[in-house]
Amino acid sequence: MAEPRLRVGVLFGGESPEHEVSLRSAKNVIEAIDRERCDIVLIGIDRRGRWHLADESRFLRHASDPRRIRLPDAPVRLALTPGRRPRIVPVASHDPRGPGEGEGAGEGRLEPAELPELDVIFPVLHGPFGEDGTVQGLLRLAHFPFVGPGVLGSAVCMDKDVAKRLLRDAGVPVAPFITVLSRREAPSWDEAVAALDAPIFVKPANMGSSVGVSKVETDPDYRRALDEAFSFDTKVLLERTIRGREIELSVLGNEAPEASVPGEIAPTHAFYSYEAKYLDQGGADLLIPADLDAETTARAREIAVRAFRVLCCEGMARVDLFLATEACGPLPAGSLVVNEINTLPGFTRISMYPKLWEASGVSYPELIDRLLRLAIERAERDARLASAIDLQGGGEAGAG
Repeated sequence: MAEPRLRVGVLFGGESPEHEVSLRSAKNVIEAIDRERCDIVLIGIDRRGRWHLADESRFLRHASDPRRIRLPDAPVRLALTPGRRPRIVPVASHDPRGPGEGEGAGEGRLEPAELPELDVIFPVLHGPFGEDGTVQGLLRLAHFPFVGPGVLGSAVCMDKDVAKRLLRDAGVPVAPFITVLSRREAPSWDEAVAALDAPIFVKPANMGSSVGVSKVETDPDYRRALDEAFSFDTKVLLERTIRGREIELSVLGNEAPEASVPGEIAPTHAFYSYEAKYLDQGGADLLIPADLDAETTARAREIAVRAFRVLCCEGMARVDLFLATEACGPLPAGSLVVNEINTLPGFTRISMYPKLWEASGVSYPELIDRLLRLAIERAERDARLASAIDLQGGGEAGAG
């Protein structure tokens, strides 16, 4: 008996500085979804946070240009209605023809279209208001199954300070760092160098895709880097440079996660910056699989899965490591150090998450299918737990 078709809502765009990266990722996810098994509904979020029903035939403008890619104006805006049977419904539809043309001239409105109920949502969102637990909380409240970690895993992984402290307390190696809560409380350059050595990375705590990240070696550059980082966040990390190789692994699963083969990022820039990742086609060499011996590969995969579990992830995440080629404080050469975990990694054609799974024997369409299934399995598990709690509560009330 054939499985019923899934109705998949793809959620993309968003208010964060990583808006354009989300659009590019969404394009590839949409192309990879199996249309023989799934119907899709495209939901774009513009930079003002408004949700739109998107037309697949023209849901992006300048789709091939990473500097100019954007969402077009969409005629139908949407609202989410929570509950045990959640729905996403149209709330305002503006006729792009304007008043004076066609039926309803002078009103400038179209009749709302009925949207199908959705079985699962794939949030292809990056950065704040996308992968920091906010959208995940909204979808959880509305009882929508969704791809990727839940509220807690998303929130702690987005905050580099919180994530590093949790990993450190669990015995997972991280680079030495200092957390700065305001510009005026930042240590002087000499104080930072005394604690961390130079060069130092300066990072917004809650940002991805290397947005706002600087590598600094002088006092003037340090001051400019602090100003840049604080323009994106109210909390900034100063981090010691790990001299070594950048190793990445993709993790997939819920209760029994597994790690892909490791890959290596070899940047041609000073570091793997936003420009190197998304704007410069020659910004980095992606070496898949990484040239590692069997023992180091096994350690990397074990650390990736351990970090995934420590930070309460489910569904998927990309775990970024450093392989130290020289000693760094108490860390000897050869140490594997967790840099960060990305809970909604890029899905562009050059992104490591899908490429690592392809190298591990999981094709792009199969990966998307597994992520959708994992989302539904988790929602069913949570529903069973909620039902059991309701029954227990009912029993206690009846006993009284």
